[in-house]
Amino acid sequence: MKPPAAWPRHVIMIVVSILMLIPFYWVLKTSLTGENIYAYPPRIIPADPHLFNYVDVWYLIPFPRYLLNSFIVSAMAIAGSLLFNVAAGYALTRDFPARRWVVLLLLSCMLIPFQATIIPAYLITSWLGVLDTWLGIALPLLSTIICIFVFKASFEAVPRSLIDAARVDGLSEWRIVVRILLPLSKSAIATNVILTFIWSWNAFLWPLIVTRTPEMQTLPLGLARFLSVMEDTTGALYAFVVLVLVPGLAIFLMAQKEFIRGLTSGATKG
Repeated sequence: MKPPAAWPRHVIMIVVSILMLIPFYWVLKTSLTGENIYAYPPRIIPADPHLFNYVDVWYLIPFPRYLLNSFIVSAMAIAGSLLFNVAAGYALTRDFPARRWVVLLLLSCMLIPFQATIIPAYLITSWLGVLDTWLGIALPLLSTIICIFVFKASFEAVPRSLIDAARVDGLSEWRIVVRILLPLSKSAIATNVILTFIWSWNAFLWPLIVTRTPEMQTLPLGLARFLSVMEDTTGALYAFVVLVLVPGLAIFLMAQKEFIRGLTSGATKG
């Protein structure tokens, strides 16, 4: 039996992709023209594109400082999350008393919204003396339950015989994780990096609470300050959005295959 032609499916996928990319194109076009987004009929091709809006974003507010703060906070969050999530994910693959209850406790904690834990999180941050610091902003994202279970699923997909052979050869638990499990869990690492970066990069409420000075504000807080400076905010706002979106999109596009594989890891073993 002749298999069905693949071109109809490809055409549908191309059409759907174009429809999904229209909002991104519209944001980019408006940032280059500053035209009225409610104009009718809408202009598909940008007229007289320019970079004045990007210049305004860069110079009217300390955008480089906000950008630096966001990058440092995201880097600290990614580094901490890799360390703690890997350790916790590997621990959950081991047999120990009350392991089932620990897993159930972590799953139940996922039902609690972050807004409900802001007060104890703020008190802990204040007690540690890291308010208005990069570490204080990154602190809630140093470990996330979702990423813990991503690593747990990835580690459980590794054949147990491979780990037992490494243990027989005299490798310690940390060396087993670093030399055996992590090289086989690149998809889980990519998933952890992408999710942690997006969450820390777009965080608004927590940085708003723990920062005290404008020098420690991140890009989402800088956007609020920028809107108070600009009068005609349409083009400049969209230029700001483009500058904020580019790093996240770049990281996702570079690791999208590993990201998808990481979300589905553990579905099969062996």
